[in-house]
Amino acid sequence: MQVRLELLKCPNCSAEIEMFSSEIKVKCSQCGQMVYRDSVPTCIEWCAAARECLGEEKWRQIKRNT
Repeated sequence: MQVRLELLKCPNCSAEIEMFSSEIKVKCSQCGQMVYRDSVPTCIEWCAAARECLGEEKWRQIKRNT
C-alpha cells in the first residue's frame, strides 16, 4: 500500500492541512478543529488481504472508524 500526502483546507479556519491517505482524521494545527476525510470506499471493504496488508493495528483502527 503506497501512502499519499493530501493537502486539505480546514473547514473552520481555511488553514492548509496535511493528511495522509491512510488517515481518517487530523487535527488542524491552527485552530484545533478535527478534520475528517470524506467517506471513500477503501480496500478494507472489498479486499480479503486488507487486514494482512495494513497490519492488525491499522486495520482495527480503520475498521472501528468506518
